[in-house]
Amino acid sequence: MTVSPVPSGAKPSGAKLYEAKPYEAKPYEGPGEGARASAAGARSADCAGVDRAGVERASAERAEVDRAPAERAEVDRAEAERGVADRPHLVRPCLTELRLSAFAGHRGAGFGLGPVTVLAGGSGRGKTTALRAYEALARLGGGAEVGEVFPDPGACVPDRARPDAQRRRGFRIGCTADGPEGPVRLDVAVQAEPELRVVGERLTADGVVLLETALRDPSRRTVQAAWHTAGSAPVTRAPLPDDRLGTALLPLRVAGKTDGQRRVLAAAEQMVVALRSAFACDPRPRRMRSPVPMGSGRLLGGCDNLADVLWRTRAECGRRHALLVDAVRAGCPGPVVDVLAEPLGDGTVRAVLDRGDGFRTALRRLGDGELRYLALALVLLTGPGVLEVDPAGEVPAAMQTLTVLADGFDRSLDPRQRRELLRLAARTGLRGHIRMVAAVSDTSWITGADGTAGAGTDGVTVVHLDP
Repeated sequence: MTVSPVPSGAKPSGAKLYEAKPYEAKPYEGPGEGARASAAGARSADCAGVDRAGVERASAERAEVDRAPAERAEVDRAEAERGVADRPHLVRPCLTELRLSAFAGHRGAGFGLGPVTVLAGGSGRGKTTALRAYEALARLGGGAEVGEVFPDPGACVPDRARPDAQRRRGFRIGCTADGPEGPVRLDVAVQAEPELRVVGERLTADGVVLLETALRDPSRRTVQAAWHTAGSAPVTRAPLPDDRLGTALLPLRVAGKTDGQRRVLAAAEQMVVALRSAFACDPRPRRMRSPVPMGSGRLLGGCDNLADVLWRTRAECGRRHALLVDAVRAGCPGPVVDVLAEPLGDGTVRAVLDRGDGFRTALRRLGDGELRYLALALVLLTGPGVLEVDPAGEVPAAMQTLTVLADGFDRSLDPRQRRELLRLAARTGLRGHIRMVAAVSDTSWITGADGTAGAGTDGVTVVHLDP
């Protein structure tokens, strides 16, 4: 487990956020050396309900990922010799850093992101704000308009930030995405007042500025963009709209005829793929207790339609459902043989726990902690095809990483449920397909009273937001 503080470096409250700087062309240093890999996702052929074989497969898979680090290292070495070692950071782009340069209560803040990152701190320390910034970047990376992403932009302006001579105020956020092209940095400046618009953006890799935008004429609804070309002209300049992220628009504007253009496209693609698959999740037990209409079978962020999703997932993949049953059995009191949904004949379904003796417990009888535990376990054991997210459709699923943003991760959970969910998140994170950024009020249940790492916390990064 890694414990890392948030670096502080407060900037003057009167600092200008949007001072446009001229684009400085830098020499192209050659294409990146990152190895590319291609893989095709395949749907599991095991699409039956839970049976003994499915449970045994789930137990075997759980035991495999729980192997001692020394044994896993030995397996990695053996796989490396055969050339088939699992290297998810080379294949699947993912965010490895979040920067809140000037955002709400954060100034000069930044922290690394691992397979499982836990943001810890008391009330008012900015945990939810950090998750909101991550989600905002994800939506911008998916092509959403800035007005949709920031419905209340004034709340994102840093406290006591003074307007400039044109009465403009705003905020800055950024991130780093690692993948086949190596680390790629994205920094975005947004003007919140008097008009909401993206006024500055910079995409860099290996110290080379690949894309830079700046607001030149406030009367126009565009920004001046310049991207790396490395051809007969070092850069290409063109206007881009000021209501969307330029990085997400590059594939529509860059031809890819030169090495420099291809490098820009590769870096932009890596950033967009790393950003887009994010699922903000905060289960609401009150809404999970009632029967729900049968619909798309895609889980909402509040998990209101959990019964509908269980109706779908139990029929689609017995292996994953067996893992869910195994997780619920470990975190909920009493015997649990199955977790299923029952149709009620009026177009709705309700979720129940099968206790194994002919008796079933409806979810409406479960406590808030049990419901939140079940919902979070389901989220960690599914994927973009089941969750209400917008992944990059043109990229194979095997080359994408889903990031779960879990606010109030430990809310209503007892110590056993918290530990089981963290171990489940750590196991899925080590596989590289699903990562998690979670907010908790304290970390004593993670590190223990003596501050040492607890069992099953390999791959967990704890970021303390306390001053």
